[in-house]
Amino acid sequence: MPLLVMKFGGTSVADLDRIKNAAMKVKREVERGYDVIVIVSAMSGKTNELVGWVEATSPLFDAREYDAVVASGENVTAGLMALTLQEMDVPARSWQGWQVPINTTAQHSSARFVDIPRKNIDTKFAEGMKVAVVAGFQGLSPEGRITTLGRGGSDTTAVAFAAAFDAERCDIYTDVDGVYTTDPRITSKARKLEKIAFEEMLELASLGAKVLQTRSVELAMRYKVRLRVLSSFEDTDEKSGTLVCDEDEIMESKVVNGVAYSREEAKITLVTVEDKPGISAAIFAPLAEAGVNVDMIVQNISEKDYDDHPGNVTDMTFSCPVNQVARAKKAMEEAKAAGHIAYDELVVDTEVAKVSVVGIGMRSHAGVAAHMFKALADENINIKVISTSEIKISVLIDRKYMELAVQALHDAFELEQA
Repeated sequence: MPLLVMKFGGTSVADLDRIKNAAMKVKREVERGYDVIVIVSAMSGKTNELVGWVEATSPLFDAREYDAVVASGENVTAGLMALTLQEMDVPARSWQGWQVPINTTAQHSSARFVDIPRKNIDTKFAEGMKVAVVAGFQGLSPEGRITTLGRGGSDTTAVAFAAAFDAERCDIYTDVDGVYTTDPRITSKARKLEKIAFEEMLELASLGAKVLQTRSVELAMRYKVRLRVLSSFEDTDEKSGTLVCDEDEIMESKVVNGVAYSREEAKITLVTVEDKPGISAAIFAPLAEAGVNVDMIVQNISEKDYDDHPGNVTDMTFSCPVNQVARAKKAMEEAKAAGHIAYDELVVDTEVAKVSVVGIGMRSHAGVAAHMFKALADENINIKVISTSEIKISVLIDRKYMELAVQALHDAFELEQA
């Protein structure tokens, strides 16, 4: 039988009625001739509740017991989904991570996949099971303990199963009906994409688009797993949603396919740092050790008077999430106190946002940056930092202009047009 992987997020299985709605979609695929592996998240809000219980019980908790508690949310959903399918006369059973087994590393709460042996589930399919309902977000460590995979772990579980079982496709059911050119809440002109390349989706996910988790897209790209994003709350067919696929499947792509944004950004500048070999490593190694997710980096000639600083000096600017500013400041102050780096000032701007345009068409078209910068200039929006890759251009701007910038760029690149 051809095999399909279907993943349902927390809002899609938030209560018994929604579980029944999801089960109807699974039954429809079984009737079309598929064997199905269903990956489920915990019911909406349950994971946060479980995390709260752990933190209230033990503020300095044992990560192994944290995983044991938090993974139980998916176990409940898997059992309820299997029971619902059985009531619909669909042969189904639930699988917890250790029963498959989903073998992972031992990093509790942020484990990585090692392998997913097919034998146990294939045996049950051969015996007549039509649907394997697998608890997402969890696995089994080499020591035999339950592990969890971190944020977005169920998406990643679904893609990993699709790769391991050579699935025809991996359908991700969520509360939106596909991937849009930008956030429809910011501009009503946002258009749902029929197809998007893995590389574009990966950039959009990493830049703030919340439709798919970054790790799941990375895994899909590596193993060429065709992903489809579609709504749990609408009637769907084989043309519904957005297909995330290899670039070769897309006949002709627009130069820019999407505009992404990240609201909670900060810009940090170290003023008058020595301009010498090794200074970048001396700055960014402590930041990495502190767990600061540095994104955009710019090095400029310092505006400080050179008479006060014999020899070359530079200003080093980087961006990071707002909630990591305190860690970044502490890491820099400790590095300065230890004599590893020297600077005059540490300037923090927490009122910035990142806006990006993404498109595989940039590889073969010149002038995208100029077009982007003109669109922002026409709206009198000042650019603070610029970062580029082969298929992306990102800028830091004042946060108060973020929505205006997204709308202006969406219009400038005519993304409302197919």
